[in-house]
Amino acid sequence: MTKAEKVEYIIQTLEELFPEVPIPLNHKDAYTLLVAVVLSAQCTDERVNNITPALFNVADNPYDMARLSVEDIAAIIRPCGLTPMKSKGIKHLSEIIIEKHQGQVPDSFEELEALPAVGHKTASVVMSQAFDYPSFPVDTHIHRLLYRWGLSNGKSVVQTERDAKRLFPRELWNKLHLQIIYYARKYSPARGWKLEQDVITRTVGRKSVLKEALKNPSPAKSKKRSV
Repeated sequence: MTKAEKVEYIIQTLEELFPEVPIPLNHKDAYTLLVAVVLSAQCTDERVNNITPALFNVADNPYDMARLSVEDIAAIIRPCGLTPMKSKGIKHLSEIIIEKHQGQVPDSFEELEALPAVGHKTASVVMSQAFDYPSFPVDTHIHRLLYRWGLSNGKSVVQTERDAKRLFPRELWNKLHLQIIYYARKYSPARGWKLEQDVITRTVGRKSVLKEALKNPSPAKSKKRSV
């Protein structure tokens, strides 16, 4: 199967499985999305969604957030981890949004990535999900699956993003990156992965990945063989 055929199959299968893909992080505007994405670093979306109601009840805009102390923010967001970096980053990015952007989240990669605690992936999520700008944010799920599917070499998220943008149609990027994340979580996780449940990898997977999976079958398959 050529890469073009793989891409077509992946797009069709993801569309069948996930025709609707809600944004995983709860938010009401670009600012609350930005804060939620900052909090999501090395933290699950579920935990972030459990924390943000308390945070946004106190401060859901840069003006109110800037008035809080770093310690106030840290006390609320501590369950998300990386508390010192995130609490300082959220306060300082709020101050910069007020000082340099009239209280509005900037809608360019350059200006977003200039904010504290905002890297390229965070900026890509905001550009895609808040401003509908074609982006392909690469998280650990997408990085893992594009390697498993033989579409990228897995050496860096930078290369994975470059390959994804080269292979998939630009008009699909914003939806497709979410579809891949939902698929990865349900069918192709890093832990507890079962090849028999992962139809895309079974069909288009990298030969070395398939070989390794067949060498280490799931307990269910092993039991079946022993009967």
